[in-house]
Amino acid sequence: MKEETRDKSVYNKCHRQGLNDMPSINCLIQKKLSLIIFVVLFFVNMTQNLYGARIKDLSYINGVRTNQLVGYGLVVGLNGTGDKSNTIFTNQSLANMLEKMGIRIDPTKTKVNNIAAVTVTADLPPFGKVGNKIDATVSSIGDAKSLGGGILLLTPLKGADGEVYAIAQGPIVVGGFLATGTGATVQKNHPTVGRIANGVTIEREISYADMKTDSITVSLKTPNYTTARRVVDRINQSFAGAAYAKDSGTIAVKTPDELKKDVVRFVSIIENMDVKPDNTAKIVVDEKTGTVVMGDNVLISTVAVSHGNITVQVKEDTNVSQPMPLARGRTVATPDTQIKVEEDKGRWVIIPEGITIKELVIAMNATGVPTRDIITILQTIKAAGALYAELEVI
Repeated sequence: MKEETRDKSVYNKCHRQGLNDMPSINCLIQKKLSLIIFVVLFFVNMTQNLYGARIKDLSYINGVRTNQLVGYGLVVGLNGTGDKSNTIFTNQSLANMLEKMGIRIDPTKTKVNNIAAVTVTADLPPFGKVGNKIDATVSSIGDAKSLGGGILLLTPLKGADGEVYAIAQGPIVVGGFLATGTGATVQKNHPTVGRIANGVTIEREISYADMKTDSITVSLKTPNYTTARRVVDRINQSFAGAAYAKDSGTIAVKTPDELKKDVVRFVSIIENMDVKPDNTAKIVVDEKTGTVVMGDNVLISTVAVSHGNITVQVKEDTNVSQPMPLARGRTVATPDTQIKVEEDKGRWVIIPEGITIKELVIAMNATGVPTRDIITILQTIKAAGALYAELEVI
């Protein structure tokens, strides 16, 4: 019923365009063709978004970076979970702070169970303005048991040049807890590390006045010649001849004349372009945990594999040899060692050329090969020169 209504609307529209008797065949074909083109373009756009990544996720603008800040401070208000009295630097820090307030004490006679010495770290974002708030991470550097419920006192945060760029202060939120009793202790996560949300106030800005307006430099997070070429081609589709690659990780982009006064808009357009990155065939193996991570673009040439397990079992027993009654002997302990070796018969398996590593692992898992044996097989195939990928063992 809906299809008939739509056809009638098309008929009436074509009829109103001056076609007297019957709707024009060309008019109907044009309507159908427009719908087909729209659907095709829609799915093409969806495919690009599905398999592509934004340039801003693959790279960063050269010169625009985050700067790390660090400071030393005191956390107060702890319920007996602070540093112990023999923590010298905490006692001295407390004495120095009180002296600035006009109170003099002997650092050796203070108790700091409710105080903890900490380091405070924060990341100063690019273009951070004076008065903006950022988060801070607080970590104990003494023997405090927990920072839960504590408050960080005013702490200056310095950059690598020794200048103060921000100050931190506020209550600490810890993602864990510590409960102690006479005979038991319960701990969750790490209560000696916490965060202060919006507890850092920026006091000094970092100047980016040296940024050029006539060009920008895009640096890939993972240098790759193919990805660099694709980024250049994508940028040149919108701005002809504006981009060229200096190397596998650096792309220079010339700012168009009409956007030199609006560089922010130009950078935003560049960052939101979609590009399909190229990935290097790589396998990462963690032998400590038996973890294998690999991409689907890893290929193997024709190779024959035979793998068998060897199990060695050693059993130690002690036998006691006693003399006969009324004999002039003595009791002697004699060791009895039994060694048993079992070897599974390995079957030869021919792996054809062109099979992906994904298919190989699925096949080995289906036959019950353990993960650690898979690691050994992959290392052996790599040593034989039949694995077309980089094998990294961590």
